[in-house]
Amino acid sequence: MKVLIIEDENLAASRLEKLIITLQPDVEVLDKIETVRRSVEWLTHHERPDLIFLDIQLADGLSFEIFKQVKVNTPVIFTTSYDQYALKAFQLNSVDYLLKPIKEEELKNAMNKYADRTSNFGEMKFIDEETIRQLFQSINKSKYKERFVVKIGEHIKTLTTGDILFVESKEKTTFVKTKDLKTFIIDYTLDQLSDLLDPSEFFRINRKYIISLHSFDDIIAWSNSRLRVCLKGDNTMNAIVAREKVADFKKWLEGELI
Repeated sequence: MKVLIIEDENLAASRLEKLIITLQPDVEVLDKIETVRRSVEWLTHHERPDLIFLDIQLADGLSFEIFKQVKVNTPVIFTTSYDQYALKAFQLNSVDYLLKPIKEEELKNAMNKYADRTSNFGEMKFIDEETIRQLFQSINKSKYKERFVVKIGEHIKTLTTGDILFVESKEKTTFVKTKDLKTFIIDYTLDQLSDLLDPSEFFRINRKYIISLHSFDDIIAWSNSRLRVCLKGDNTMNAIVAREKVADFKKWLEGELI
């Protein structure tokens, strides 16, 4: 069986690959891809795999964008951080879904389900882009996280998402900058926060930053078709919108992204 892994977190992709091979040593992992753009390129120029493991939110956007650009008839197992209740609809439209961190037993069950369905019903057809969009919109109706707990010495403080200007990942630590220009350490990774924060208010511009609509004073055209965001209370030169994210970033500013 030939498998494609589409996952923007390198450690998660490598761990998933090891789990798959542990369960089925004869599986060939064709590639591990982290962006919508690369996924479209790969699927356009390669013979389709037997099965795709698909993260919902990739480095440069939502994975359903792939299927707007290229036709793929391949079964899928979703990998996601969304809660189980919100994702029940996916059981009806895909092989299965796996909640991160993925457990070996759950992966085994999902792959057994794939084998059972293909052997009993023949080739499975992948769900179309519009179905994925509707499912994702239904998930977005669930409540995003509204407050976080941060520790200040021996004290505990709560921050509302409305307090947050931007989030920065630096030296394996995640920092939150608030509207009063204070900085706090938060016990979440940027990948986790990408799922927990309302995408109408927050946007991940690159691997280091998630910013809010109220976090910047200016946006400047930068080299290689990128944009530099001038963040409030921060003189960093690293708040650069990755080139592959620029189009979606502009849509986000206009309120057009999901």
